[in-house]
Amino acid sequence: MQFSQFLSFTQTSVDSTTFSGSKQSHQMAFAALILGALCIAFAPIFVRLSELPPTATAFHRMLLALPLFSFLVIKDKGKPEKPLSTTSRQQLRWLILSGFLFAVDLAVWHWSITYTSVANATLFGNFAPIFVTAAAWLFLKERITTQFILGMVLALAGAALLMQASLDFGPSRLFGDFLGIITAIFYSGYILAVKVLRRSMSTPTLMGYSTFITCIVLFVLTILAGESIIPWSLSGWLILVALAWISQFGGQGLIAYALAHLPASFSSVSLLIQPVAAAILAWLILDEALTWWQGLGGIIILAGIALARKATAE
Repeated sequence: MQFSQFLSFTQTSVDSTTFSGSKQSHQMAFAALILGALCIAFAPIFVRLSELPPTATAFHRMLLALPLFSFLVIKDKGKPEKPLSTTSRQQLRWLILSGFLFAVDLAVWHWSITYTSVANATLFGNFAPIFVTAAAWLFLKERITTQFILGMVLALAGAALLMQASLDFGPSRLFGDFLGIITAIFYSGYILAVKVLRRSMSTPTLMGYSTFITCIVLFVLTILAGESIIPWSLSGWLILVALAWISQFGGQGLIAYALAHLPASFSSVSLLIQPVAAAILAWLILDEALTWWQGLGGIIILAGIALARKATAE
């Protein structure tokens, strides 16, 4: 794809990068975004409980979600709005790119955990709003205000405070921390690809094809890693089904829906609610400690999201 074609195709999503249109539709999109983020917050819990290694678990997350997405694709009448043309070929490239980016995002994040702490990997992985905002301003021509930047910085600071007790910065962690940043870059690319595709493609069609591509890439990575691929108990299968249906089908599906109506920059900042929900779920389900500092970090994240939303809505 030539750069001029890239700009032409991404410009088709400009009219959906601001809070224009009916107030009700954007309220529904924001609710879907938050609910999707909460669904994804269950993912680390399911990964922790899974009987399989991380990459194999991610593969099943895609595989077991495919029947649900496929059913919706069959029922869905909302096919790409434009006929087969250069744009449609570009859509195919974006679909392949989105699936590849999400697969690498999951694989690299799991890889980073083996070289640094979970807290470090999660913190750097949550730097995605920085890259999304920069790219959305540069390529999608989204309007970025000083107030929005302050909201984003506030939310990121809250995320750091949320995980500060478990953070461990040192020379031995540098490679893992670097992988965490790479994770954020790949996830940013995925969010932007979904944003562009949602301009002319329905949520079921987009998520069905994207999940299929991600599944193939993760299967190859699982085989190359030599990981076992079959859980050995019924509970192991149930955990994988829950991961696929709640976090992938529910979480990513709702986020994809919301991205058609909300700016990519604001959406990426709002997704920082995930670590807040994940910390609460880990406290409730895994009996992990939840400190006052983490609670304060969660409040700061919510304040940052609120500030970013106010700035975007103005």
